[in-house]
Amino acid sequence: MAALVAGAVLGWLNIEAVNSVAEVVATVFTRLFQLLAVPTIVLAIVNTMAQMGTGRNTGRLFRHTLTYTLLTTVSAAAVGAILYFAIAPSNLPEELIAQQPASGVDGAESASLFTHLISVVPNNIVRPLLEGNVLSLLLLAFAVGIALSRLPESENKGVMVKGLQGLQELLIQLIGWLIQVLPLGILAFAAQLSAQLSAGIVAGSLGKYVLVVLGGNAIQFFVVLPLFLLARGINPLKALKEMSPAVLMALFTKSSAATLPVTMRSAEMRLGVRPQVARFVLPICTTINMNGCAAFILVTSLFVMQNGGSVITVPTVLLWLFLSVISAIGNAGVPMGCYFLTFSLMSGIGAPVAVMGLILPIYTVIDMVETAENVWSDSCVSAMVDHDLKNDQM
Repeated sequence: MAALVAGAVLGWLNIEAVNSVAEVVATVFTRLFQLLAVPTIVLAIVNTMAQMGTGRNTGRLFRHTLTYTLLTTVSAAAVGAILYFAIAPSNLPEELIAQQPASGVDGAESASLFTHLISVVPNNIVRPLLEGNVLSLLLLAFAVGIALSRLPESENKGVMVKGLQGLQELLIQLIGWLIQVLPLGILAFAAQLSAQLSAGIVAGSLGKYVLVVLGGNAIQFFVVLPLFLLARGINPLKALKEMSPAVLMALFTKSSAATLPVTMRSAEMRLGVRPQVARFVLPICTTINMNGCAAFILVTSLFVMQNGGSVITVPTVLLWLFLSVISAIGNAGVPMGCYFLTFSLMSGIGAPVAVMGLILPIYTVIDMVETAENVWSDSCVSAMVDHDLKNDQM
């Protein structure tokens, strides 16, 4: 926040030398995001899928967990899409968009959903890497990850999985360094935008965008997820009360993984979920159940594409709802993963990623709310799975 305020003041002063330095620093950060985002997300998805396992004794438990995960994640993204149309965030000032390279999404509104889906399927394993085609890379990542999970246990499989995990840890280390100097990037983005734009116009456009994101999270948290619980005969007020320690910890730590021990203890000791269920479902949900992330990816992608000149149509929304769900499922364990993934998706289609720089300073607040929603959703899934399988011997 201090960097945001300082950057806004420097931009408002409109000193040419300061503006030039801010532009250079903002460009450097944008390029670093582009460098790290795609390989980080691809490795996260491969490793997530590879570690799922296929044990016959856990098959039914896993199927129920995956079903509820998909249902809640799709509903979260759908709520975001409905709010996006209802609130209709306006575009950022044309001066900013005009300074960006061609978006690469012109005419996308006229393409059919079928055409979009076909274009995602790669016909050359090297080309997506060379062209930075993020959608094709995500498809390949899911295929490779699932294939690895189905390979019989062997020394070769172990070496491959450990190698991929090592690469992911290396990239996370690099991201950690980038995050440490992130205030400098926020200062530069804020100064650049403050110098270029009218604050009132930006606030109006961004305010509606934030309202869509946080409003969607609130509806999912207080309405949709409780309805899921009521449909299974579970009291949502009691469930939220018992899981409140985990939800509050998630809000302030911004990490589902760091909150997991508290989530498991609250589910077992307070909510009454059987340990065999909680200790299987919750770690999986922490990995793949990302309600808030799916909504953020969808809403932010639509907002950025709209600012790049695309007309947001129903086929476009359906395509990106699908992409946001599968992307969120493979996103766990990556610092600022939702932001990086959305950035890489927008960069891959040539949308104006400068808009992501404006979103960056407020992402911390969004991340807090999203993490709390994710943990609450994890808790709901574990409670519903336990309810459905209450007669099964674990």
